[in-house]
Amino acid sequence: MEWNPQTLQFLSECFLHTLSPSPEPRRRAESSLAEAADRPNYALAVLRLVAEPSIDDQIRQAAAVNFKNHLRLRWASDDSPVPDPEKDQIKTLIVPLMLSATPKIQSQLSEALALIGHHDFPKSWPSLLPELIANLQKASQSSDYASINGILGTANSIFKKFRFQYKTNDLLLDLKYCLDNFASPLLEIFLKTASLIDAGAMNLRPLFESQRLCCRIFYSLNFQELPEFFEDHMKEWMGEFRKYLTTSYPALESSGADGVALVDELRAAVCENINLYMEKNEEEFQGFLNDFALAVWTLLGNVSQSSSRDRLAITAIKFLTTVSTSVHHTLFASDGVIPQICQCIVIPNVSLREDDEELFEMNYIEFIRRDMEGSDLDTRRRIACELLKGIAMYYGDAVKSIVSAQIQNLLSSYAANPGTNWKDKDCAIYLVVSLATKKAGASVVSTELVDVQSFFESVIVPELQSADVNGYPMLKAGALKFFTMFRTQISKPVALKFFPDLVRFLTAESNVVHSYSASCIEKLLLVKDEGGGARYTSADINPIFPVLMNNLFGAFKLPESEENQYVMKCIMRVLAVADISIDVARVCVEGLGSLLAEVCRNPKNPTFNHYLFESVAILVRRACEGDSTLVSVFEASLFPRLEVILTNDVTEFLPYTFQLLAQLVELNRPPIPPIYMQIFELLLSPETWKRASNVPALVRLLQAFLQKAPNEITQGDRLTKVLGIFDTLIQASSTSEQGFYVLNTVIESLEYNAIKPYISHIWAALFRELQKRRTVKLIKSLLIFMSLFLIKHGAANVVDTMNSVQPDIFVVILNQFWIPNLKLITGAIELKLTAVASTRLICESPVLLDPAASVSWGKMVDSIVTLLSRPEEDRVQEEPDMPDITENAGYSTTFVLLYNAGKKEEDPLKDIRDPKEFFVASLSRLSALSPGRYPKVISENVDPANQAALLQLCNTYNLSIV
Repeated sequence: MEWNPQTLQFLSECFLHTLSPSPEPRRRAESSLAEAADRPNYALAVLRLVAEPSIDDQIRQAAAVNFKNHLRLRWASDDSPVPDPEKDQIKTLIVPLMLSATPKIQSQLSEALALIGHHDFPKSWPSLLPELIANLQKASQSSDYASINGILGTANSIFKKFRFQYKTNDLLLDLKYCLDNFASPLLEIFLKTASLIDAGAMNLRPLFESQRLCCRIFYSLNFQELPEFFEDHMKEWMGEFRKYLTTSYPALESSGADGVALVDELRAAVCENINLYMEKNEEEFQGFLNDFALAVWTLLGNVSQSSSRDRLAITAIKFLTTVSTSVHHTLFASDGVIPQICQCIVIPNVSLREDDEELFEMNYIEFIRRDMEGSDLDTRRRIACELLKGIAMYYGDAVKSIVSAQIQNLLSSYAANPGTNWKDKDCAIYLVVSLATKKAGASVVSTELVDVQSFFESVIVPELQSADVNGYPMLKAGALKFFTMFRTQISKPVALKFFPDLVRFLTAESNVVHSYSASCIEKLLLVKDEGGGARYTSADINPIFPVLMNNLFGAFKLPESEENQYVMKCIMRVLAVADISIDVARVCVEGLGSLLAEVCRNPKNPTFNHYLFESVAILVRRACEGDSTLVSVFEASLFPRLEVILTNDVTEFLPYTFQLLAQLVELNRPPIPPIYMQIFELLLSPETWKRASNVPALVRLLQAFLQKAPNEITQGDRLTKVLGIFDTLIQASSTSEQGFYVLNTVIESLEYNAIKPYISHIWAALFRELQKRRTVKLIKSLLIFMSLFLIKHGAANVVDTMNSVQPDIFVVILNQFWIPNLKLITGAIELKLTAVASTRLICESPVLLDPAASVSWGKMVDSIVTLLSRPEEDRVQEEPDMPDITENAGYSTTFVLLYNAGKKEEDPLKDIRDPKEFFVASLSRLSALSPGRYPKVISENVDPANQAALLQLCNTYNLSIV
C-alpha cells in the first residue's frame, strides 16, 4: 500500500465510517479495512494517517486503535506477519510520533509500542532504549511532563515483563541491559520531580502521575532481584517513598475525588515497592522498616471506608501482613498493639459497607466470586483477616482471645437490637469463616475462635430456621456460607434436620441466598466419612427429592437466575445421588431439555452450560443403568434439541452434543435405530472434522459407532471413509493421538477379514508419519497399536502384514522403536497390553525365536523387565512434544470433556490378571522347551539390575528359567 493522497483519502473515509452509528456503512468500512490489512505497508500507512495533523482527531484516534490491534495480530504472526522492512520503518517513526500526539492517541501508540517491545526489545530493537532516554532527558530539561509521562508510561509497559516471566539467563541479560541504561535516568527524573513537588509547583497532577510511573518501573526493575544500583541509592529512594506516605498534599487532596485518587495511587505504588523489599530484600531493607511500619500504620488510620480508597488500604495492610510473618514480627509484640490492630484496622475493614450491600443486590455473581470463591484476596475484608492470620503465626493466643472477645461483643450488640445491629452479626460470622484454617492436604476446615457445633446451633440455626426466607438476606447468606464451610464438622443427624430449610431457601428472592443454598446442598452431597464412603446417600435425599427438584428448577424463573451455575451444579450433584425412577427421569429430562432449548438461542454462561450438559449426561447414565428401556424416552426428548444444535451449527455446544450422542449410541443394543445411521453419515463428511475443537468429541462418537454397529460400518465404502479420517488425524501432531483412538477401535471392534484389505494402507500411513516426526507421543501410540493388533490377530499377522509393505521392515521397527521405547508406556491398561504383546512376541514369533535373533530377543526381555519392575517416574523422562499453536481464547473453540458421558476404558485382556505373572510363566514354559539356551542369552543381553529383577519376579511366582 503506497502512501499517497488516494491512500490517505481511502483510509480517512474508512475510519470515519467505522464510527458511524448505522451498521451498514460501519460493516462496509470494517470489511474494506480487513481486506486492505493484507497488503504490505498497511500498518505503516495507518501510522502515517495517525501522524497527519490535517485529519480530524476522532479519525486519527480510530486509526491509532486499528494500528495497535493490527500489530497485536500480525507483528509476530506465522501466517501473515508485518514484513521486516515495514517493521523497521514503524520502529523509526513510532517514538517521536507517540511523544507529539494528543493524550488519547498517545496512550494507543504507547500500547502499540509496548506490543512491539514485547517481541523485539531489546535484541531486535537496540535503538529503542537510547531513543527513549534521549527524549526523556530532553523533556526533563524543559519540564515537559506530557512527554515525560508518555516515555515513562512506555518504559513501564516494556519493563513489566520482568515481573511476569521466569528467571532465565536471557531474562537476566535483558534486565541488566535495561538497568545499565535506565536506572540512573529513572532516579534523576524521580528526584527532579520530587524537588518540584516539594517546591510547591502549581500543577501537581502530572508530577504525581510521573512519580507513580517511576514507582511502577522501580517495582519491575527490582522484581527479580535487588540490583546493585538500587542498593547503592536505597537511601534516596526510600527517603522519597516515606515522604509520600507521611506528607499530606492539600492542593490535590482537597480538589475532589480524582485528586485524592492521584495521591492514593502513588502511595499504593510505594506500599507495593516496600512490600516487595520486605519480601525479597529484608536484610537490606531492615534499617528503614521501623519508620515505614509507623508511617503505614498512621496512614491506615486516616484512610476512609470509601471504596475509591480500597487499593491504598489493601496495599498498606498487605505490607503490615508481610512484616507480621517475618523475623521482624516483634514490632507487633508491644502492649496494646494487637488489640489496636483489631479495633482500628480489622473490624472497620471487615464490617459491611454500603458498597458491599450494593454489590450483593446488584451483581450477585461478582459478590459470590469474591465472597465464596476466594477471589476476594484484594478486598479490604479479606486482607484485614489475612493480617490477623499473619500476626497469629507468632501471637496465636493473644489473637485468639482478642478476636474471640470481639466476636462475642459483636453478637451481644446484635442480640441487644437485632433490627439495627444486624451487621454486627454478619461481621462476627465473617470473622469466624475467614479466619478458619485448612491444613495442607486436608479437606477439613477448623477454627479455634469458637466451638463450631455450639456456634452453629446458637448463631447459625436461628437464621436457617427463620420463617421469612427473604428477611435480612445478607445474614442468611452468611449462615449458609458457614454451614457450607464447616459441613464436615456438623454431624449428619444435625445437618439432616436442616435439609428442608436449605430446600426452602432455594425460593429466596435474593440471588445470593438461593445460590448459596444450592451450593451448600451440592457441597454436602460431596462429604465423605472416614472410610471414604459418601456421608449422604439417596436414602437421605429421597424424602425431600420432589420438592428439592421443584425448587431447583423454580430458581431459574427468579430474576437474573435464568442461567444460575450454582443451581445447575446442584442439580447435577443431586442427580448423581438420588434414586431415579421412570417418572423422575421424564420430568427431569423435560426440565433440562427446555433449558437446553433456551440456551441454544444465545449461549452466554459457559459454566452453566457445562453443568447443564453434565446434568443431562448423568441423568441418562444413572437412569439407564437402572432401566435400559428408558433410552427411547431420552432419545424422544433430547433428539429434537440436539438436532437444533446440529442444524443451526451452535459451535459452543457441538462437542457436548457429539459426546451425548456417543453416550446414547453406547446405551443402545444392536442393531441401533436407523436415525443414528443418519448421524453416522454426517460423521463421515470431511466438513464435519474441519473444526479442531470438535475432533475429540467426534472421535468419541465414531468409537461408539465402531463398537455398537460393526456390521453396518463394513457395508459400502464406510470403512474406507473411517480410515480416511484416521489418516487425516494422524498427520497433525495436535490430533495424531485421536487418529490412533479411531484406529485402535477399528482393530478392537471389526473382524480381521473386514480390515484385511486395508492393513497395508494403514502400515504405509504409519510409516510415513514415523519418517516425518519421531515424537514420544507418536511412538507410544504406535507401540500400543501394534500391541493391540498382535493381541487381537496374532504375532504372525503383525509381522507378515508389515513386511508386505516393505521387506523386513518389522525387524527394523522392532529394534529401532519397539524395544528401546517400551519403557515409555504409562497407564495400567496400556502397560498390561504392551507387556503381554511383547511377551507373546518373544514366545510365539518365529522371527524372534530364530537363534540368529537372540540379541533382539534378549533386549526385548530387558525392556519388558524394565517396564514391569521399575516405577513410572524412574523409566519415563518424557519431553513434551511441541504443541501446535492453534489454541484460541474463549470456550467456544475449546473441547470440554463431559465427565458423566465419558468413555469407559475397556481392558482388552480381561482374562490376564497379572502381566508380571504372565511374562515369567511364558518365559518359563519357553525355556523348558530348550533347556540351557535362554539363561545364556539373558546373561549376555539383559542389564545386571534387570537380571536381578527378573530373578526376583521368578521367585515371587515360584517359576524358573532353565
